[in-house]
Amino acid sequence: MQAILADLAVSMSEFKKNPAAVLREANKRPVAVLNHNKTAFYMVEPELFEALLDELADRELLDKVRARLADRTKAVEVDIDEL
Repeated sequence: MQAILADLAVSMSEFKKNPAAVLREANKRPVAVLNHNKTAFYMVEPELFEALLDELADRELLDKVRARLADRTKAVEVDIDEL
């Protein structure tokens, strides 16, 4: 069974009838659009989508920082007063 990762779910036919009504009903929350009782896609507000992309970028950056911290062979010693 597939998990639905939204509080609101609508059928594909309901979504096709009136996408604007679904958007209003969602009130800025994600909506799972179902096709044959399986999630076909999620509809999210642009602000939420941007926040998700920012979070992914931050996680990728964190992974890169951790990898670089683990590799001390490339470290450069500096004096904080000289910066």
